[in-house]
Amino acid sequence: MPSGATHDRITLASLPVVSGLTLLASRDASITLSLAGSFLFSGLMFGPDLDIYSVQFKRWGILRWIWRPYQKSMRHRSWLSHGPIVGTIVRLAYLGLWAALLGAVFIWIATLNRWSLWPWQAIKSQLQQIALQYCWQGLAILIGLELGALSHTWSDSIGSTWKKWRKSHRKSRP
Repeated sequence: MPSGATHDRITLASLPVVSGLTLLASRDASITLSLAGSFLFSGLMFGPDLDIYSVQFKRWGILRWIWRPYQKSMRHRSWLSHGPIVGTIVRLAYLGLWAALLGAVFIWIATLNRWSLWPWQAIKSQLQQIALQYCWQGLAILIGLELGALSHTWSDSIGSTWKKWRKSHRKSRP
């Protein structure tokens, strides 16, 4: 299994390839930037190793406490943390729960302080318009998050396979 520094090098070395292929396929700079940015974020901060005390975990700084319950509920390298698509969905859902909780606290505080003059219907309508306008960038972000996680999982698998092969190869030598 590669170290955190090796995972970082793989992410950074893969970024130009991912960016170039995305630009070739989409011919759209904003989609390319969305995918490349989320790939970088996933590779450096939002990847599968958030289930342990890792470089990715440490990069969350003062916010790393939000990943403690996630770590306690995940076995390292389980299909829920390292599985293709599932791992990214679980991390997004987990982070989404925190965002919803913080949003609910904010709304509760706003209600207590009688800040209810906000035009909630207008805000909802604006958010729907933004979601429709930027749906392709949203899809690119999801793909970038998954590709960043996959680069991590694949390098773990390749590293483990290589170590097993070397170990068995050494035993077969006289």
